[in-house]
Amino acid sequence: MTFLKNLTLTAVAFLLTAQTALAAGGGGEPIVLVADSRKLTGIMAWWANLYNESHFYFTLLTIIVIPVVGVIFGVLADIVMHFVGIDLSSRDLAEH
Repeated sequence: MTFLKNLTLTAVAFLLTAQTALAAGGGGEPIVLVADSRKLTGIMAWWANLYNESHFYFTLLTIIVIPVVGVIFGVLADIVMHFVGIDLSSRDLAEH
């Protein structure tokens, strides 16, 4: 019963938020999102220009880069822990 109550309250909050957003009316100017790349060089300038030119390609590249960097950091952390002497492969779970 609490799930249904929470779902109802969430739906009401969402609808009120949507109504509030629509209450402003029309006639506003669209927002232009750009990155300031005037003082950037190298890969940072390329990244900012990619964002300015195509949000779609920027999104695709970001979706690819984040997991790759995560895997690289994970492997590096495993290597460092191995050299420090931490062995996680034969760990007994103390919680169970």
